[in-house]
Amino acid sequence: MNKIVAIAACPQSVAHEKMATEALKALASRLDVGLKIESPRPNGGEIGLSAADIAEADVVLVASEGPLETERFAGKPVYHTRIGDVISKTSEVLESTIGLIPKSKAIAPASVPAPVIAPAPAASNSESVPASPDAASVAKKKIVSITSCPTGIAHTFMAAKALQNAAAALGHEIKVETQGSVGAKNMLTAEEIAAADAVIIAADTNVDLSRFAGKRLYSTSTKAALHNGKKVIEEGLNQPLPVGGGGAAPSLAASVEQEKAARAKARTGAYKHLMTGVSHMLPVVVAGGLSIALAFAIGGIYAGDHKGTLAWALAEIGGGTAFKLFVAVFSGFIAFSIADRPGLAPGLIGGFLAQNLGAGFLGGIASGFLAGYLTKFLNDKIRLPDTLQGLKPVLILPFLSSIIVGLLMIFVIAPPVQGILTAMTAWLNAMQGANAILLGVILGTMMAFDMGGPINKASYTFAVGLLASKVYGPMAAVMAAGMTPPLGLALASWLFKNRFEEEERKAGGPAFVLGLCFITEGAIPFAAKDPLRVIPALIAGSAVAGSISMLAGTRLLVPHGGIFAALIPGAVTPVLPYVFAIVSGAVVTAAVLFFLKKPIAAAETVA
Repeated sequence: MNKIVAIAACPQSVAHEKMATEALKALASRLDVGLKIESPRPNGGEIGLSAADIAEADVVLVASEGPLETERFAGKPVYHTRIGDVISKTSEVLESTIGLIPKSKAIAPASVPAPVIAPAPAASNSESVPASPDAASVAKKKIVSITSCPTGIAHTFMAAKALQNAAAALGHEIKVETQGSVGAKNMLTAEEIAAADAVIIAADTNVDLSRFAGKRLYSTSTKAALHNGKKVIEEGLNQPLPVGGGGAAPSLAASVEQEKAARAKARTGAYKHLMTGVSHMLPVVVAGGLSIALAFAIGGIYAGDHKGTLAWALAEIGGGTAFKLFVAVFSGFIAFSIADRPGLAPGLIGGFLAQNLGAGFLGGIASGFLAGYLTKFLNDKIRLPDTLQGLKPVLILPFLSSIIVGLLMIFVIAPPVQGILTAMTAWLNAMQGANAILLGVILGTMMAFDMGGPINKASYTFAVGLLASKVYGPMAAVMAAGMTPPLGLALASWLFKNRFEEEERKAGGPAFVLGLCFITEGAIPFAAKDPLRVIPALIAGSAVAGSISMLAGTRLLVPHGGIFAALIPGAVTPVLPYVFAIVSGAVVTAAVLFFLKKPIAAAETVA
């Protein structure tokens, strides 16, 4: 049996170290190759290679994103590569490593030929990732990219990192602009866009594409970038060059057509449009919810009745303004996602009518999609001379769409939707006992099932929308259930160490912090490795957390913040049952993991 010792080092990303380690282990097991791996960590901890391990090895594999000391491997053939190469081209890396083993293992170390080494790249702080050395034969391309997810917290930056690693593995240069919750970071310049061979948009929300006219453009989701960044890069570079692209600047007509085509391609259905609305609505909901919570903390539940006081002013800012505005923002940006800027005005007007007419967030969803698709239809059908084209987006489309959407909302859509929302609100407010538990179980299950995916977001959007109708229970259940998966995994990795590998136990700390912040995606690395055991445990814990929260009648006025929202007076009531729900869910998740996950080899669980 060939014996390999390996180092997998990527201090900037525990996830990529873990992915590389698991890929090597799986392939080595299938090929009957002896493999021992060391994964250094920034804090000094590691799964170490002993002197005996190194002495017995036939070859050394070093996978890193920067230079490493390799003096202890003197006399051994060493193959250097990148973490990204190990993840995307595991077979090639292992074959190349095995290829360095001397024909006769009896040859003395001194007579072993000098190994063929692909030098590890120098460390860099640049956001643009340099090309991989083993891809020198590939023509180096320049790529620019944008990543964005609805909340702009986790998937935005994870997708950016995945694209950077994939580009490095393929020998290309990339710069990624992240459009996260704190705004755009690492912004692309006009010069970088002009020099780019391709533009890749990995986003679950609408992204302005106007600055990319004339460039190869490929649009996909953050999930696709996370799961197969290499394929996304290749698809982007294989896109046809649009008319007018490549050298001279395109004509005005060509630019318009290119932008329309790119936007059409970027749209991937109702979910993406809905998430664009959610991402723009959230800041308004958060600001409004916190204002209401402060009003309650200062002036009690009747704070809004004492005109002229500070509590009354805060209630006006939150409930009187922000909570009356956010349905309009929600609707407006759904329409914007579908029809671009011409859809914004009818979407905002339709959403505001939905709120004023009592149709709430359900009416906002209806008005947003109606305004968007109606405006898009009118834009495609109305033909004007070139000299009058400028009137369409600022005069004709907003006016016609607003009038039609407004009339339909007032006379056709709002009345029945108002009845549905009123009945649903009354039912939710009256829920007790078994009904409350059932709703909590459903919401909790949805939150844990795909950890930030479409099902998770559907549950979250439902709860956020109900805030406008002053139904606060589902929001509490959703946040409790969303915090439970990473918290439960962290607890299990600390209590039951013999069921988790060293890297998983080290990932428990970050998962715990992400859980406290209501970032369910902290559970993804654990679930990706062992989905058949981990996901059922997460669902069980989240269902318990959601059901306890609903049964206790917990109310939450803000849609984000995790456990830190409970520190704000009035934001969560009552607090103790809410904390109990979260703790109970985490304990259940850990307990189920204890029974579902089997102890692993003792050699791999040494602390």
